[in-house]
Parts: sequence; C-alpha cells; structure tokens
Amino acid sequence: MLENLLYAAALTLLSPVILYRMLRHGRYRRGIRQKFLGLSTTEAQAMTQGKRCVWIHAVSVGEVNLLPRLVKELERDAAVAIVVSTSTDTGYDLAVQHFGSRCVFFCPLDFTWAVRRTLRNLKPLQLVLAELELWPNLVRMAAVQGCPAMIINGRLSERSAAGYQRFRKWTKSIFHSIHWVACQDEMSRSNFAACGTPAERLQVTGSLKFDDAPTDRTTPEVNLRRRWAGVDATQRVWVVGSTQEGEEEMAIEAFQSLRVRYPELRLMLVPRHKERFEKVAGLVTAAGLLLRRRSDETFERQSTWNSDQVILIDTIGELRHWWGVADIATVGGSFGDRGGQNMLEPAGYGCAVSFGPNTRNFKEIARRLVDAKGAVRLQDGDELIDFVHRCLSEQAFAVALGHAAQQVVLEHRGAFKKTVARLQHELKQQFALDSEKHGPTGASRSSGGSTKQVA
Repeated sequence: MLENLLYAAALTLLSPVILYRMLRHGRYRRGIRQKFLGLSTTEAQAMTQGKRCVWIHAVSVGEVNLLPRLVKELERDAAVAIVVSTSTDTGYDLAVQHFGSRCVFFCPLDFTWAVRRTLRNLKPLQLVLAELELWPNLVRMAAVQGCPAMIINGRLSERSAAGYQRFRKWTKSIFHSIHWVACQDEMSRSNFAACGTPAERLQVTGSLKFDDAPTDRTTPEVNLRRRWAGVDATQRVWVVGSTQEGEEEMAIEAFQSLRVRYPELRLMLVPRHKERFEKVAGLVTAAGLLLRRRSDETFERQSTWNSDQVILIDTIGELRHWWGVADIATVGGSFGDRGGQNMLEPAGYGCAVSFGPNTRNFKEIARRLVDAKGAVRLQDGDELIDFVHRCLSEQAFAVALGHAAQQVVLEHRGAFKKTVARLQHELKQQFALDSEKHGPTGASRSSGGSTKQVA
C-alpha cells in the first residue's frame, strides 16, 4: 500500500535522527517488536482475559493523564476489558503507573501488517483516540473490522486543518471513517467538518482538561510534595513547568534578579522531556545556585528550602501535583515554538498563572483564561520578571488572578459526563451487534466456532 511505502521512506530519511536519539538518550528502543509487528495472540489474550475490549490510544503523558477517570467508568461494565496504548516511553511508564503493566502496550506503527495483527488479536469493540491521532491504516482497518474509531477531547486547529485539506484527496476518507468526535470547541467541530467528517458525527462536549484539572491543594499527593520540599508558610513558590529549550535560562535569570529583593521566593523547574534533565541541572549549577533533584534518593525530605536553592523535578508524571505546591505558575512550551502546554492544572489550583505568546495548542483555553483575568500572557524574559515581581509585591493581584483562573475551570466542567455517556451508549450498541453476528461468546455461528472478521 502507498502508506507503507511512505512510512518506510520517512523512517529511512529520519533514521540518522532516530539512531542518534536511541544512542544518546535511549529513546525509541522499547517496544520495537510491538511497534513494528503488532500485538501477538498471547499478549492480546493476557490483556483481555477472554473478554471483548475497548482499545484506548493516548500518545504521551498529557493524553494519558486524561484517562484514569474515563477508564474507571468504562470498567464498570465487567464484560469489557480496557487496554491502553501509547507511543512514547514516558507515556508508557505513566500508563503503567495508572493501569498496571498487563493492559498497557506500545501502539503499532501504521504499517498494515502491524495494525492488522493487533486488531485481529485484540478484536476491540471500540477504538478510542485521545485528542487527535489519525493514522490512516489504523482508522480504516478498524472500520473494516467493524470497530468504530472515536476521538475524545478532539482538538483540530485551523493550522492543522489547513494542512490536512492540502492533501484532501488522501485525507478525506480518513476523516469520513471516524465514527464520532467529541470536540473541545466549536472551532474544532468546524475544522473536522471541513476535513470530511460528517456533521452528524460531531459533538461539542468541551475539553476534558477542565474536568481533569485538580482543584484541591490539601490532597495527600500535594501535601507529600510540600513536605518533601520543605515549604513553609513564609515562602512563595514559583513553579516553571513543562519547559523547553531556553525557558529554564529565562526563569533562572528572573529568579536571580528577584531573589535578593524577595528572599521568600523559591524556584522549581520541571522540564518537559527527560533527556533535558542533565542539561537543566547544569544550568542551575552554572548560575551559582544550589541544586536539589527530585530523583536524588539520598533526600527523602528537607526541613527547610533555602533561597539560593533550586529544585529540579527530574521525574515523570508528577507535575500536576507540584502545581498544587505553587503560588506562582509559569507554563512552558509557550515562549518558543512548541505551542504551549496545559495551563488548566495550575489554574485549577488557583495559582497566579502566566504563559508565553505561543499557545496555539491551547488557543481557546488560553483565551478564556486571559479574557477572565485568570492568567497573564507574557512576551519575553523582561515581562516574566515584571509578572513575578508584581505577584510578590501585590498579594491582592496574585490572589485575584488565581481566583479568576479557578473559576474559569469550575465553570467549564461537564465534558467528562457527555463523553462517557456517548462511549457507553456506543458500547452497548456494539455489544448488541457483536451478539447478533457472532453469538454471545463472540464465536461466529457460520464458521464452526472460529472467529470471523466483521466486514
């Protein structure tokens, strides 16, 4: 097939980069067999335990974090197993933390043989894709097998939609094959329709990130981290999270500029990718600051957190709890070209939230926060210094900003109930269809007990 040739060509062109990252950072090594060959019969049977299943795919950490409540609700039906695939090492590790290793696997690359083998062995009743992960073979082959592909928390920007429409001849059939999309907003709904998804299959449910945003600072997870860091009532904690290249230097410079005047200020850095942990650690020590690493097992907790010490969170999957320790929050990935990261977690806790000029990945959410005076959009390092300075010097400003941010989160909840209700409705219909075609055990009546692929 054409897709196989294109994927092979792309892998060949990218092979030097892939090889470098494998050797330098240890990326892409894990799950190679599952990625290139798909799930074996033995692996699939161990995951499903003889039940029909729902296959949920979440690319990485951000998407995986949306799933725990959803999986819990779907698992209420004891007749169905939930299996979760991811594409990245960090996403896989976090999924294992949430759901256990038995039901988590690496998603096959979109080669026909790998996708076909995985679908054949899992026999999923539903394929649920978190946000937007449109692989042509996966979506089409799932539909052919009688497994509806559905997108939850669907987000499709104008930029991405324009890209798909440039290749409309090849992409329209993919969008048309999608059974249902839970769109985050009206803009995404319009863009899915423009790309070829029938209007009746599109529903604006809102963003699951609002429902997923934590709001309680008194949870055991937050309190444990507060004690570990040695935070006391006199300190003001500034968390700069999900950072990319250049943003840590900006934060360190701002911290150096402010800490003499504001000795109560404490800085915590949380890089987005683990391969950058060592580099960020070097930036802290090069600035003449004391470094404390979350991964350092020689420190279980400390009684005090000194003003010349910076804490580096060099672990995966903890950021949502560290935002609960913060008074001031700067969301990274927004001063460079990444397009921003999830700002609803610090907003939910009522932090004084800021982010950079580039938030295209969270365009509507960022707009709502800024319009409600629940966040401040900054342009550069100078404005970052001014923002933190104001939060420290004007307590009322920081409190009002945090209160407004939390109100935005609370007022926009509801996507979770809508999404779960539709998935459960579709699941009942799939069970009914499956029972009609194959009998109550899933065995084909017309094939002497062997499993028959749905056409």
